[in-house]
Amino acid sequence: MPTSEHIFAAEPQLRLGVFLVVLAIMALWEVLAPRRRRDIPRVIRWSNNLALVVIDIIVLRLTFPILAVGLAIIAQERGWGLFNLIEAPAWIAVLVSIIVLDLVIYLQHVMFHAVPALWRLHRMHHADLEFDVTTGLRFHPIEIVLSMGIKLAMVLVLGPPAVAVLIFEVLLNATAMFNHSNVRLPLVVDRLLRLIMVTPDMHRVHHSILPAETNSNFGFNLPWWDRLLGTYRAQPAAGHDAMTIGIEQFRTRRDLWLDRMLVQPVKGPASGYPINREASDK
Repeated sequence: MPTSEHIFAAEPQLRLGVFLVVLAIMALWEVLAPRRRRDIPRVIRWSNNLALVVIDIIVLRLTFPILAVGLAIIAQERGWGLFNLIEAPAWIAVLVSIIVLDLVIYLQHVMFHAVPALWRLHRMHHADLEFDVTTGLRFHPIEIVLSMGIKLAMVLVLGPPAVAVLIFEVLLNATAMFNHSNVRLPLVVDRLLRLIMVTPDMHRVHHSILPAETNSNFGFNLPWWDRLLGTYRAQPAAGHDAMTIGIEQFRTRRDLWLDRMLVQPVKGPASGYPINREASDK
């Protein structure tokens, strides 16, 4: 297994390399085999969504002196967390850590729909009027900070191997771009892939304007949590070609601009889409 020093040194280059490769592959795939018709010019959405990524990275680096992989290394050195207190084969510690971290991200996602104040932050992700690879990168900086705080807390509790955290972080970013992509998969391939990972057709349902569909299919990496915990929905009611992407608020092209995205959490009511009795009755 790689040493902590090697993992820490390789993290920036590995994450950037995988990010650029997956982004390029999915963007090309979207051009060659799109799932849905594109109505909004890419220059509007891509320039603003990618500018948001830069802001997110800057805010994250300014907020935390050390991120998840670095904290996992410190936890290992100081004996913090479950896997640093018990003896377990390295492969089991890595595998269990990745699975547990994925479950935590699923639960976090549900929480950001369930709590109105958190939904105000997360709804910016849902307010994209189209669904493509850059939608998977479109998160409010405050949500990114809160998400990292949750990951850091889990690293302290779980004590995962640093390599497990690195694998998870790379997978989370790559699969978020994959399952938000506007790509067409043969139905049989989609059906088989859903057994082991979240597919674009599966996650697209989550970006429907209908509350019952918005509050389903919360998984990013693994598809199992939605099935086990009752939040799985196989297909959108209107079908993938006819379904409406987004939320009822913020439906103009001007709302896709960076300045409007950043202030969306303080605009309008937070009701209607968070998981609540009213939404579940619809």
